[in-house]
Amino acid sequence: MPADSALRRALRRARDGVLLDVTEAAVLLRARAADLDDLLASAARVRDAGLTDAGRPGVITYSRKVFVPLTRLCRDRCHYCTFATVPHRLPAAFLERDEVLEIARQGAAHGCKEALFTLGDRPEERWPAAREWLDARGYSSTLDYVRACAIAVLEETGLLPHLNPGVLSWTELQRLKPVAPSMGIMLETTATRLFSELGGPGFGSPDKEPAVRLRVLEDAGRLAVPFTTGILVGIGETRTERAESLFAIRKVARAFSGIQEVIVQNFRAKPDTAMRDVADADLVELAATVAVARLVLGPGMRIQAPPNLVDDQYDLLLRAGIDDWGGVSPVTPDHVNPERPWPVIEELARHTSAAGFTLAERLTAYPPYLQEPWLDPRLRPHVDALAAPSGLADPAARPVGRPWQEPDGGGLAASGRVDLHVTIDSTGRSADRRTDFDDVYGDWDSLQVPAPVIRLAGDVRAALARAADDPAGLTDGQYESLFAADGPALEVLCALADDVRRDTVGDTVTYVVNRN
Repeated sequence: MPADSALRRALRRARDGVLLDVTEAAVLLRARAADLDDLLASAARVRDAGLTDAGRPGVITYSRKVFVPLTRLCRDRCHYCTFATVPHRLPAAFLERDEVLEIARQGAAHGCKEALFTLGDRPEERWPAAREWLDARGYSSTLDYVRACAIAVLEETGLLPHLNPGVLSWTELQRLKPVAPSMGIMLETTATRLFSELGGPGFGSPDKEPAVRLRVLEDAGRLAVPFTTGILVGIGETRTERAESLFAIRKVARAFSGIQEVIVQNFRAKPDTAMRDVADADLVELAATVAVARLVLGPGMRIQAPPNLVDDQYDLLLRAGIDDWGGVSPVTPDHVNPERPWPVIEELARHTSAAGFTLAERLTAYPPYLQEPWLDPRLRPHVDALAAPSGLADPAARPVGRPWQEPDGGGLAASGRVDLHVTIDSTGRSADRRTDFDDVYGDWDSLQVPAPVIRLAGDVRAALARAADDPAGLTDGQYESLFAADGPALEVLCALADDVRRDTVGDTVTYVVNRN
């Protein structure tokens, strides 16, 4: 049959290491039985080559984490989601800061190194309870609170935040990058119809538009933010649409290099959701998708499948080409899939070993992303405290809170006051200039001695007269003449400039507190 011929051709090209197109990838997704074994073997070879190139042959990684459900309120209405809920079913709209820190401290006590922040998209735009909670605590948005909690986790516990706050703007990405070594957003699918058509799993959810989510991935790459993304398998997409989603991820990864890992996650129906009667994604279909993802994305991409969603089919996914199990928590449940407990890490290690691999702990960001420009310098001490020389996690390291941003000191102690970050609102500035003013600008007393007055020609007077009538209308020659103004002419020039300033911005003089 022609279909069988297309599958055989695609399998042969996969064995030969030839780049696939979307049509071939979609064909491979229906491989079964012996054809599936052929597909998995090709994917495993690509994975193994990538691990060797990365300097860790035969090593499968995971991240030891705690799950921080900062808020379960969300402005979206995803039909498969059991995480998002309504205000009256929650004790509070958000976890308090102390509750976040308690979860993080429990994780630190159990050797965790990652704090996974998961939350709904911009709940304050839908739920008054969320807006009121934020307003009462002085936060202008959910993302402001995310940033504050991430800093608190860094300073109080030493865990490394991984942020999943949903769709982010360019400015929001910039603001969150200094407080987290990595972030993430699931692409889920590029099938726009699943978002735009009535009854689709993403219908009524403004943040699920594929183009918007792809834009976040692109912006993250431009800003050098290590990002996790992925696809969902079995939410109503066709195999061609699933292949198109993988190619969209590959396009962004090649253009901007910011995608550090891709999750291939199978749909699991939840009883309290609109999709409760939809069948779970078939695990063989999942394995075929993982293998095709490996062939499409190549040996350098880290690919994971959540181990708590696959029953005991660990070997199947390892054969399909994963090289990472994702985050696994010995402390907190999977709040997105609460009916699916995490495997015990020792059990996961046994299954991994039985398949011929070694399980190793990693950090929230992979080794290539632990250097600038990917890692903000303010996070360097926190990461170095937990990283092994390989860039993976040091199993013996235990998180300890440390300052996220310290005032200048040491060799820079003479550069002026260093307490403005905490006292500017209560004490303000205590002098009209920095203490190192003379060192920077020279001997001010000497500079105050006027230079000999030079008699100027009438061109200065003419330029001043023109400036009084039309400050923006001076010629280049007149501007040049005014550079030589001194004595009374300089006083007139300054008075004119002061009038322009007053007319333009008024008499308020501003300043900004910054840190080098």
